[in-house]
Amino acid sequence: MAAAHPLYIAGDWVEGASTLTNRNPSDIADVVGDYAQASLAQVNDAIAAARNGANAWRHSGLEQRYGVLMAIGDELIARKDELGRLLSREEGKTLAEGIGEVHRSGQFFHYYAAEVLRQIDERVDSVRPGVEVETRREPVGVVGIISPWNFPMATAVWKIAPALAFGNAVIFKPANLVPASAWALTEIISRQDLPAGTFNLILGSGSQIGDALTHSPDIDAVSFTGSLEVGRRVASATAGNLVKCQLEMGSKNALIVADDADLDVAVEAAFAGAYSGTGQKCTASSRLIVTQAVHDRFVEKLIAKLETIKVGHALEEGVHLGPAVDARQLESNLAWVERAQADGATLAYGGGRLERDTEGYFMAPTLFVDTTNAMAINREEVFGPIACVIKVRDFDEAIATLNDTNFGLTAGIVTESLKLASDFKARAETGCVMVNLATAGTDYHVPFGGRKDSSFGPREQGRYAREFYTVVKTCYVKA
Repeated sequence: MAAAHPLYIAGDWVEGASTLTNRNPSDIADVVGDYAQASLAQVNDAIAAARNGANAWRHSGLEQRYGVLMAIGDELIARKDELGRLLSREEGKTLAEGIGEVHRSGQFFHYYAAEVLRQIDERVDSVRPGVEVETRREPVGVVGIISPWNFPMATAVWKIAPALAFGNAVIFKPANLVPASAWALTEIISRQDLPAGTFNLILGSGSQIGDALTHSPDIDAVSFTGSLEVGRRVASATAGNLVKCQLEMGSKNALIVADDADLDVAVEAAFAGAYSGTGQKCTASSRLIVTQAVHDRFVEKLIAKLETIKVGHALEEGVHLGPAVDARQLESNLAWVERAQADGATLAYGGGRLERDTEGYFMAPTLFVDTTNAMAINREEVFGPIACVIKVRDFDEAIATLNDTNFGLTAGIVTESLKLASDFKARAETGCVMVNLATAGTDYHVPFGGRKDSSFGPREQGRYAREFYTVVKTCYVKA
């Protein structure tokens, strides 16, 4: 048996307290690798190392930071085929999606490399004669980053890149389902010109290792992406130590199909939003709110689309949907199918597990009709290839239905009316809105985040990231 992939602490690769076997959800006989699991003592070692690293990195020159981030981005893009294949092999998204995610991760590093050189402070005149006032942004310090399994590299990178760009040290705790992508990223970072301790990788369960990290009084900020339930616990833990906190949590996104919608555009937006990535996206449009004038035709066209979809091994050519990430997620998806039917929803397509040449966690894309917004499946995040159609009378009822949720991440509409599009953008209670586009898919140079129970704290991505990864200092000078 090959040795387990080690942890990375204080500039060294170190063995963990135990190991975890990582398997391919498309073929559970395929072992991706064995990965070290940190002990609680090693969490403390990483925090101590990060404190030392933060002190050195915050005083690094801008060109050093720029060079480090550019080099990481260059290597990710150069190796996108290799690393994309690894990502798809361990997470289950299609190869095209895996390669695209790695490429986008490289772009994040390039973007924040440029931001390093845009760190311009502000100077204003004081209200007092002869006094100048300068506002400076300085690193927050040591940042704990806890990333999810559905975007093993991209979500981690859109936190790590700005953290490093603004002079912070990082302790990276990825989801235990996807250690391979995190390890590959760390290996690239480990070869850069960074002071020891500036970047640390600790692998382990969220309930133990993640919990220890979020409860530590010796870190300065925590950025977390995951479920609402865990997010609440992270907020509680960090609040106890007055540690800065940023959370991206659950969602129940909706796509409105208006009376005047181009139904071909609507079907493509619905499919890309609800089913791409096997529906395992926080931006997935699992609620399809369709006005009664076009309801029947839309459903007919969407079912016709689903009938053409190939589900299979993520690395197989021509596959549109890969497997669920693991057995637990597949079981949850199938349980939701049963619950929705028990609540009165009509199963229009799919709904079952699929057998393929390899043993994996495959499920047919699933569509429900005759659903209401009060049903549990339209209230809670499902995270599978399942969408529910909600028929409404008109646009006003569609907007009311869209906003009738405790979440508020993304929302979309398909319409050819400028008036409806403008009204939708103003009235949708979400952090991101899309017109004639899928709800899934955002750019890296603009802010990302939601409202209500979907997000907490400053926005991620773009220039808004500096609000979380820096602190402001106001300096007064009398000549």
